[in-house]
Amino acid sequence: MGTRRQFVKKGSLFMAGMGATMVFPMELLGAMRKSVSPNDKIQVGLIGCKGMGFSDLSSMLKNSEVEVVALCDVDENVLQQRTADLEKAGIKKPKWYSDYRKLLEDKDIDVAIIGTPDHWHCLLLTDAIDAGKDVYCEKPIANSIAECDIMLAKVDSSDRMVQIGQWQRSQPHFVDAINYVHSGKLGQIRLAKAWAYQGWMQSIPQVPDSPVPAGVDYKMWLGPAPDRPFNKNRFHFDFRWFWDYAGGLMTDWGVHLIDYALYGMKASTPKSVMAMGGKFAYPDDAAETPDTLQTVYEFDGFSLLWEHATGIDGGNYGRNHGIAFIGNNGTLVLDRGGWEVIPENDRPNWDKDNGPKIERVPVQRVEASGLDLHTTNFLDAVKSRDKSILNAPIKVGYDAAVVSHMGNIAYKTGERLFWDAKKHQFTNSEANDHLVKAYHNGWELPQGG
Repeated sequence: MGTRRQFVKKGSLFMAGMGATMVFPMELLGAMRKSVSPNDKIQVGLIGCKGMGFSDLSSMLKNSEVEVVALCDVDENVLQQRTADLEKAGIKKPKWYSDYRKLLEDKDIDVAIIGTPDHWHCLLLTDAIDAGKDVYCEKPIANSIAECDIMLAKVDSSDRMVQIGQWQRSQPHFVDAINYVHSGKLGQIRLAKAWAYQGWMQSIPQVPDSPVPAGVDYKMWLGPAPDRPFNKNRFHFDFRWFWDYAGGLMTDWGVHLIDYALYGMKASTPKSVMAMGGKFAYPDDAAETPDTLQTVYEFDGFSLLWEHATGIDGGNYGRNHGIAFIGNNGTLVLDRGGWEVIPENDRPNWDKDNGPKIERVPVQRVEASGLDLHTTNFLDAVKSRDKSILNAPIKVGYDAAVVSHMGNIAYKTGERLFWDAKKHQFTNSEANDHLVKAYHNGWELPQGG
């Protein structure tokens, strides 16, 4: 038996992948929870229980007023697994649903957590708002720019509390780093970089299509995506490497890190974007999205560079992921482990001292669970009915997702694309064909507002 501090530290460890769950011992969760009056309970339903959705629920359950009422998943095996996990925490079996619409009809539910693959987010969020639920929605908010627009309009026209799962917005050392960036000490910032080099990611071998596993409602899993035979490579975690359902590393890691680049630079939509890359590491594997990509965004007064690569860890500044703000006086480098400032030195022929232009800041680390702080922030907004206190409201998710999708569209077209802010589209008609994805299998693109 370890100390409570050791358990908590274990519980806040991050798995290798952005989409992987953040582990927390369920037995400890049970010990943390206390009895709460029924009048004070916030009743939650989870839609999509396999990965981050269950991590989000587990994080919320650390707040004793939260009660899980229902689980919804197209895979009954996942429902069984998660129910068993909850029982370890002394939590009774919730109601089960395979169709999210039935969960949203449940009047006992106050909050819906959306943890499904990306191609479902738009339908789920808009329907949840129509059902009067507050929503915690995993990132990226959508699988196309058109869906982003619809979701932004829908949330802005409602009184529902909506938090996007970009939890770094609640991570203390990320907040401290951006405060430093905004202080002006770095001088003029000419370039912001964001990158994800993911050495843990292996090739996904080609496998033949196969029968749908027992207990899986595959038709519901596909939803608005094109109808295809079942293939295990496209199911559960690896869905993110296929265009039908997601946008690869650009939208998986990118929304987290590009979000902070935009936040630091007080920016939203670029003037132009270009991208190059491809399947260079694993050219013949099953994945569709690029395993290597460089994307350059043009903003007024600075550029933003996104890089990603799978199978290698050799990222910038010795970090396999991060954000760097490169200014005239120095560079601030930020990742999940902390942040530091690397000063520039005056040049000898500039008739100045040869010392650093600003003070070096050694690596600043903060041990805290950003996810727990993020879900608590959401619950505070739910209780107070105050949207203004949300750390990652819909616009935060919107900006990061739109910029990430722009990068993928530039990659697909192979062109430098210019954005017409007034028309809210590219000046390139081929690129505009990628702004919206067709809905299939009888599902229709929702209407915003």
